[in-house]
Amino acid sequence: MNLRSLLFVPADSERKFVKANGIGSDALILDLEDSVAPGRKAFARGAVKELLGGGPRDWSFLVRINPFGTGLTLEDLAAVVRPGLDGILIPKVNGIEDVDLVSHYVDVLEVATGVAPGHVKLLVVATETPAAMIGFNGYARKNKRLVAMTWGGEDLSAALGALTPREADGSWTFPYQVARAQCLFAAGAADAAALETLYVDFRDQQGLAESCKIARRDGFVGRIAIHPDQVATINASFTPSDADIEHARHVVAAFAANPDVGTVGIDGKMYDMPHLIAARRTLASIGEGISHG
Repeated sequence: MNLRSLLFVPADSERKFVKANGIGSDALILDLEDSVAPGRKAFARGAVKELLGGGPRDWSFLVRINPFGTGLTLEDLAAVVRPGLDGILIPKVNGIEDVDLVSHYVDVLEVATGVAPGHVKLLVVATETPAAMIGFNGYARKNKRLVAMTWGGEDLSAALGALTPREADGSWTFPYQVARAQCLFAAGAADAAALETLYVDFRDQQGLAESCKIARRDGFVGRIAIHPDQVATINASFTPSDADIEHARHVVAAFAANPDVGTVGIDGKMYDMPHLIAARRTLASIGEGISHG
């Protein structure tokens, strides 16, 4: 599952789905949660069920369900776990226990609906509750379905009673920088992809590109989009350049030529195992298999 760009689409808007369908996003997230009014939840579930039967597509079909505590989670899962679904985004998780519980429900629903066991993957918004912020160590024991983790500051800010999670220049205040870092670390412990949170100003392409550059530098491998215009910038930002790919190949080849050493010299610089791991990850992101011999 490629997860450079994941575009949110309100599940009750066929017009927005049609527009998003051909935009080039790696995944569409049909949203049953915040973008759907309470009175339209049932309609939105029905719309998702119809769209799931729409045939082949070149993007992953994800659904954001309503969180535990709303009384809507099981109805959402029962409606959407069926052929055509690739993954579920779980909001407001408190920790790995919530992931495990959804995973158990999906185990049963896959069998009941004829979906190949294990096909439906799980993604989480990992920082939206105070409880989540003290439960990150649980992700180290992993869940077989969990493939990605993202974060967000707005819901956490509201839960904590903060006046705002942002500085005057738009940057995150310290508590929410911590949330971002914790998500990144937990994703690493869980062997899951770390996805950067959304960029609110969808008209600011330059700011989005710079923010994506920083995210990729820090270890995030993709990003949530809230508007179709953001997708191309996100895709470009999280795709290795030709220079990146050539350098990665050079590093891997140098270690392959010297299998009994832990460091190699390339163009006057020393490279060790972390550099080799990073090079292999770069090549894996473009589907290029590399021997570890």
